[in-house]
Amino acid sequence: MAVGAIGNAIFVNQMTANVSSVQNAHNNRIDFQNMVAQAAMQEKDEKVLEVRPAEEVHEIDPDREREKNSADQETARSQHDEKEEEEEEKSPPLHKLDIKV
Repeated sequence: MAVGAIGNAIFVNQMTANVSSVQNAHNNRIDFQNMVAQAAMQEKDEKVLEVRPAEEVHEIDPDREREKNSADQETARSQHDEKEEEEEEKSPPLHKLDIKV
């Protein structure tokens, strides 16, 4: 234990090695973490850069076109049926009951 100013300076100088080794270990750990994070980012970028080849353009399939047209006709029919049902609901009833007692 240091008693005077000179002894205190010597004590501080002797403990500098211990403190600096802890600081160096901490810095090395952070540097290692940064290196691992950078490597992970580079791997992620490489995965993104991998692309598959472009698909070839397929010719128009007449059977598929026929199915598409029939589906369009079905949707048109269903919409027409829905409109008729709405019109029937909106029309007033044909008979009124007017009962007086």
